[in-house]
Amino acid sequence: MSDALKQGAMQIVRRLYEAGFEAYLVGGCVRDEQLGRPVKDYDIATSAHPDKVQGLFERTVPTGLQHGTVTVVIGKKPYEVTTFRREGGYEAFRRPTEVEYIDSLTEDLQRRDFTMNAMAIDQSGDLIDPFDGLKDLKRGVLRCVGQAEERFGEDALRMMRCLRFASEYGLRVEQATWDALNSGISLLRHIAMERIRAELERMVGGSDPNRALELLAESRALRHVKQELLLSGLDKETEWPPLSRLMKMEHRLAFIYIRLEADPADVEADMIKLTFSRQQMETVKRIVAAHTVLVFGLDDATEWDEESYLRRRWIAAALTYGVSALRTLREIYLLEPAPIRTDNVKVGRAVDVWRRLGPVWLEQMPVSALAELAVGGKELMGHLGVKGGPWTGRLLHRLLEAAALGELCNDKETLLAAAREHYDKMQENDE
Repeated sequence: MSDALKQGAMQIVRRLYEAGFEAYLVGGCVRDEQLGRPVKDYDIATSAHPDKVQGLFERTVPTGLQHGTVTVVIGKKPYEVTTFRREGGYEAFRRPTEVEYIDSLTEDLQRRDFTMNAMAIDQSGDLIDPFDGLKDLKRGVLRCVGQAEERFGEDALRMMRCLRFASEYGLRVEQATWDALNSGISLLRHIAMERIRAELERMVGGSDPNRALELLAESRALRHVKQELLLSGLDKETEWPPLSRLMKMEHRLAFIYIRLEADPADVEADMIKLTFSRQQMETVKRIVAAHTVLVFGLDDATEWDEESYLRRRWIAAALTYGVSALRTLREIYLLEPAPIRTDNVKVGRAVDVWRRLGPVWLEQMPVSALAELAVGGKELMGHLGVKGGPWTGRLLHRLLEAAALGELCNDKETLLAAAREHYDKMQENDE
């Protein structure tokens, strides 16, 4: 895949050369090639102006003409081709106010963020590296091109990118770059929350989430974004278990919120501010809610250490929040020898039981959702001769729990017989 992708990119570079223009592969694709990492897309910089690029290729899309960018389609693959440019002043610490086309590759590379992203490859496959990006990569150093204060002042999002690159590529941030980041970190308040979320998502979901959390804590970056976040509290935490054992970004995030003792409503508010999708938010919230429900009130329970009681709690949570949320929660509980930091002995012991027996209990459940129950609301109403109401959902849930625990067989006759008894009890309690 990557070979075919590169061939398409080199085809564009050569076509531009043949037409008398300079053209080079630039940016992340060059960096990742030097590191032997897979390349997701290839970007091209050229001395040709956008109208010339459009004239040279059959299929083009004017994706960013105001920035000098044309997308060229080769086969079915899109490639961004951008004219060498110099950027004027910046507005809102994010976007250049004016773009001027130039003839110099070196000057074009000079406006980029970090030395490792300011390398190019020519039509012969030779590396052009005016700012020693490769040397920095080999030394394991992340360094801004030129003056770090200027680079971060032009585009404050570069500070979040700095933290992401350092964690993802295992790099040490060069001292002058780190000092500039710390002195300019308050500029993050100018950056849209969706941009912050995109960087955060890649950091937490990346190859070294623990290093990302360490850098976020050291820089206190999340205390300086546009909206106040519960996640900013992670700079009070110092030691984290290996989060990379959790495969999905959402599961890692759920663990972070659990460690910060967030309740589900706080999680929802935080994730809405950060513009996470509804689906991502639901996934994280369910895991946090399941944990909250499981440990809440254990102190007051008299039979808390009986296995049957802990099983009942575990299965009830699985029916409310979903089996997958409970499976993930158990993986979270397995992350630390001392389960979810707590001085509460009861919680500690209960979590220990859930870690050992939780998966077995989930496997043994004969039913795990209302759709699998042998009776539905209409049959209950018909059998009891009562109009539907709030009682219907409550009764169905009770039957589901009893069937999931193996206390009732999941067949129509058994469930309808039990329904009468449960319904009568509910009526007595409501009176």
